[in-house]
Amino acid sequence: MKKTTGTDPAAIARWRPATQAVRAGTWRSAHGETSEALYLTSGFTYDSAEEVAARFAGEAEGMQYSRFKNPTVEMAQHRIAALEGAEACLMQASGMAAMTSSLLCMLSAGDHVVAGRAAFGSCRWILSNVLNRFGITHTVVDGTDNAAWEAAVQPGTKAFFFETPANPTMDLVDLEFVCGLARSKGITTVVDNAFATAVLQKPLDFGADVVAYSATKLMDGQGRVMAGAVCASRAWIDEYLSPFQRNTGPIVAPFNAWVVMKGLETLPLRATAQSRNALQVAQFLEDKGLRVLHPDLPSHPQHALAQKQMVAAGPIFAFFAPKGQEQAMALCNALELIDISNNIGDSKTLMCHPASTTHYNMGAEGRAEAGIADGMLRINVGLEDPLDLIEDLDRALGKVGI
Repeated sequence: MKKTTGTDPAAIARWRPATQAVRAGTWRSAHGETSEALYLTSGFTYDSAEEVAARFAGEAEGMQYSRFKNPTVEMAQHRIAALEGAEACLMQASGMAAMTSSLLCMLSAGDHVVAGRAAFGSCRWILSNVLNRFGITHTVVDGTDNAAWEAAVQPGTKAFFFETPANPTMDLVDLEFVCGLARSKGITTVVDNAFATAVLQKPLDFGADVVAYSATKLMDGQGRVMAGAVCASRAWIDEYLSPFQRNTGPIVAPFNAWVVMKGLETLPLRATAQSRNALQVAQFLEDKGLRVLHPDLPSHPQHALAQKQMVAAGPIFAFFAPKGQEQAMALCNALELIDISNNIGDSKTLMCHPASTTHYNMGAEGRAEAGIADGMLRINVGLEDPLDLIEDLDRALGKVGI
């Protein structure tokens, strides 16, 4: 590949996803390095005062300050955008920075948001404890109920905000219907696609306006760094997100962007393999008589929708200890191979008890509303041999009387 091929939009558009994951966005310096360069610099120098003036005036291309733009971050953003099929992408310091920025950058006092009730605890916290402080109201709906989205629309509704699949209930939102409804009413749809990534689901193809990510999860895939990303049209990025991010500073560090970029090289392979492993583990648990929430299982109430809008349901799913929290925690403690961890998207298999960890701050009432029972366990299936994972689970289940 020539030095500039990776930044040629026409070439990138011709490539298939696996090639985009490895090559898109790559810009090589005069040294011709094979691995993308890591630019650990806060600022840049210029050959003349006129040159820097032109850059700050927007009359010339180039770097100014790493809070605005950095070569390593630019490469990673181009790669994510290519995989997503988006015109533009901006990376943030974490997934929650991405979620917060994607909403705050475009909302004002008096605006209204409709949000899916099954959501990560911190996303619900933003709605209730950040947006409301600035006079931005919200309505929480059952994301699986198409009629509920339509009924919740108000004259001031400016955004739909939801996860699909949702964390940790694995509820799905009908992307085609909900995004189409939003478009018909001039509402911007913001979709958290972290559980799937563009490899397994492309919300933009179904009419979404903005796709937000915790790149900490599957994009990195090995539990190394914090990062977030927001993908959208160039017009939306330029009008809303870019000036917000430039002036408030939630930018990702160049090193973290570089790590995510290297993780993207194997994302299609990992997402596919982990999805296959997760389905095998989920089938084992269901065969043991446990209630399992995995969209690729025919028992999932939205299985048909999953088949329609997803390549695969991903590496994460939920299941239930029948006797509640005490048994669920005992099961975690009985594991030998699988780690107890609140992270997801890792190449290692991880399991946690959402009611006491990721969704604890929602309170009992909020968890009940979102469908998060005390006996629920969330598992992220990794790249280990699934038979080893099944043996570990089988031993642990036996120890707790299941």
